[in-house]
Order: sequence, then structure tokens, then C-alpha cells
Amino acid sequence: MAIDEAKQFVPINIAVLTVSDTRTPDNDTSGDLLAGRITAAGHSLAARAIERDDAGLLVERLNGWIDDPAIDAVVSTGGTGLTGRDVTPEALAMIEGAREIPGFGELFRWISFGTIGTSTIQSRACAVVARGTYIFALPGSNGAVKDGWDNILAEQLDARNRPCNFVELMPRLRES
Repeated sequence: MAIDEAKQFVPINIAVLTVSDTRTPDNDTSGDLLAGRITAAGHSLAARAIERDDAGLLVERLNGWIDDPAIDAVVSTGGTGLTGRDVTPEALAMIEGAREIPGFGELFRWISFGTIGTSTIQSRACAVVARGTYIFALPGSNGAVKDGWDNILAEQLDARNRPCNFVELMPRLRES
């Protein structure tokens, strides 16, 4: 990470969404891990929820968070696999005005390859920016959350990261 210590850290407001038919607040270890990393980095945990693997419910929840000016980014965990119940990428594609960030999924799978080998091909990790809000969709395992946060999002959501980062683009995301 290329942190410019001369620049000031800018905390942002991040919501965490766990996508699962089986997780509850008592056993949501990947959501707990993600929330802990967000706050440890100095950001604000703006909201947290668990939603079933249902594209309509996901779109409804995400649209509410996108339209909430107190939320700058959403990081989800789960629903990015290949089974019929895994619908997070499809939900992101249904959000009005969503623009894909293709490099996120590509980089995630490259990093994940070092951890789980060719099994990374089963991940459909992805990201979009919609109406000024970033949405990053990670797989539901604790290892995937660690790979995604520690090796991509911690840097890209830090305004001090050089040569560029997602935070410095935030004021211009709503421009048409």
C-alpha cells in the first residue's frame, strides 16, 4: 500500500450486507469480520443487515442504502457463487444507473488464486457504482472477506492511497 502520510485520513460511511439464506446475527462470521475491519480502519459502520438470496429483496435494500446520503459505500458478503440461489451479481445489474467496476472482480480473483488456487474461478465477486454509491460484492467465506478487504478495499477506501483511490472520486460520482 502506498500511503501518503502527508495526507489526512478521510473516514467514510460503509454499510455491510450479508446475503444468505442461513446466516443469522448469531452466526454471521463473515459479516462480523467485515464490520470489524471497517471500524478498525477508522471508517464508520453506517448500517448492517442480512438478506436472503432473493434479487428483489437485495435490490430493495441496496436502493434504500444508495439513496441514503449517510452511506458512501456498501460491502456485501455472500451470494456470488454459481448456484441458482446465488443472485448478488444479478441484483447489482438490476440497480438503476449501476456502472460496473470490472477491475474489482478481476483483481479479487487474481488475489484469491494465491489463497485457494483454481477454485477462485467459482467466484463472481463484482462491484458497481450506482447514483454516487460504491457497492462491492464479496463471496461469503471469511477467507474471501479477508482477501477482499485486506488486499483491495482497505487501500482503495483510504484517501491517502496513491496514486489513486475510490474516496477521491466520491465528490464527482454523481456528475452526469
